[in-house]
Amino acid sequence: MLDLMAPADTKNIVCLLGSPRPNGTSATIARRFLDTAASLGAVTRTFHLNALAYRGCQGCYACKGRVERCTLRDDLTAVLEAVKEADMTVLASPVYYGDVTAQLKGFIDRTFSYLVPDFLTSSTPSRLPPGKTLVFIQTQGFPDERQYADIFPRYESFLRWSGFAECHLVRACGVGRDGATAVSEEVLARAEEAARRLLE
Repeated sequence: MLDLMAPADTKNIVCLLGSPRPNGTSATIARRFLDTAASLGAVTRTFHLNALAYRGCQGCYACKGRVERCTLRDDLTAVLEAVKEADMTVLASPVYYGDVTAQLKGFIDRTFSYLVPDFLTSSTPSRLPPGKTLVFIQTQGFPDERQYADIFPRYESFLRWSGFAECHLVRACGVGRDGATAVSEEVLARAEEAARRLLE
């Protein structure tokens, strides 16, 4: 659970690491963002999705009927609740086969439960409290920024729909299997600057 004893103006941040490598490139950038945020007084919590056991959305539409949450009960249940409670969410993923990892995509699909039953026509389609911020960290081995530039805009539209008022991208291209050592200080500085801009 998030720290309920924190001062009222303290930002609660939940980070979801989509990479199976806990010390990979996307996790390294996320860690710099979170460390900076913590130094500014934020309370942070991290979930390594690869270490959790969960299923993808079952398309049962139960969350659009008798209950207002995903009816699946697995390790992602606590993650969905933590994101709902947080002020800011960080999603971090390398590009695998032209997209985010399957681990992160599974979470994103389950955020369908955040939408109200009449989400297609409602002016307020999300059940999430208003004003949430999302930081999307994307890393890729391919050095050309034009490659995979479609990933963030594609997911941003869904994430805004599901209740995130602000979405920010931190992206690193040309970083590969060397993990943390492949991430330049320039990229880490961008993550730190993003944290300061959003929290100060």
